[in-house]
Amino acid sequence: MSGSNRLAGLKARPKGTTVEEVRRVDEVGEARGFLDRTPRKKPGRKPSPRTHQLHPKVFPEVGEAIAEEAENLGITQGQLIEQMWEIYRTTR
Repeated sequence: MSGSNRLAGLKARPKGTTVEEVRRVDEVGEARGFLDRTPRKKPGRKPSPRTHQLHPKVFPEVGEAIAEEAENLGITQGQLIEQMWEIYRTTR
């Protein structure tokens, strides 16, 4: 018997979809060691609303000054840039 023909005689049968039938199948599967495969919530931290990335090219002394100022203020460089942008918008 060749590998391509050995499943030729099989016929598809509709599966039972009532709540009782599904529950019974789940119980039998769990009793035999099969685990639930329903998708789980993605593990880990919730995504930040700050998702836009900037990669500005600045002179080294400017980058170091921004990093130092953010460190002194106890905020991230991104937060410092947001504050600078807000000041720019309101004074323009």
